[in-house]
Amino acid sequence: MRALTYFVGITIDGFIAAPDGDVGFFPMLDDIIGFMAQDYPETIPTHLREQFAVDGANKHFDTVIQGRSTYEPALAAGITSPYAHLRQYVVSRTLGASTDPAVEVITDPLAKVRQLKAEDSTLGVWLAGGGKLAGALLPEIDELVIKQYPVVAGRGTPMFDTDFEPTAFELADRK
Repeated sequence: MRALTYFVGITIDGFIAAPDGDVGFFPMLDDIIGFMAQDYPETIPTHLREQFAVDGANKHFDTVIQGRSTYEPALAAGITSPYAHLRQYVVSRTLGASTDPAVEVITDPLAKVRQLKAEDSTLGVWLAGGGKLAGALLPEIDELVIKQYPVVAGRGTPMFDTDFEPTAFELADRK
């Protein structure tokens, strides 16, 4: 069975974006970019892979699922397929059909994730964000990969936007 991994950047106080969804305040730290490029190259958007010298094959994921708020910055920049090297799903009840055949818009993330996890593949599924989607998919998340930035935001989009639901994970590694 394939794993669902929530690979996400957060502030010290647990936010993945500003209250308006902006992530521009996260510093582009060489160690985090290097880690992503070396260890998780598939998490670098397609249009940035050359800039970050990423040319290798996907190591962990062949599929990405993201919420509309996470997908929106790419659309605003005119990029309809931000992860063309992955199979892409966007969860939205208001977006309608995608204008890009490489991106499928879905409305039932739990059913889709369960279907994706049941597929026969050696690579997993990457949950790119956001907080509401992560909260809805919490029962299906198998692994967390957290890039913690040395920033305190104070307010913003929480890593998990869900009801009080303590869910334990086992620490496997820390860098």
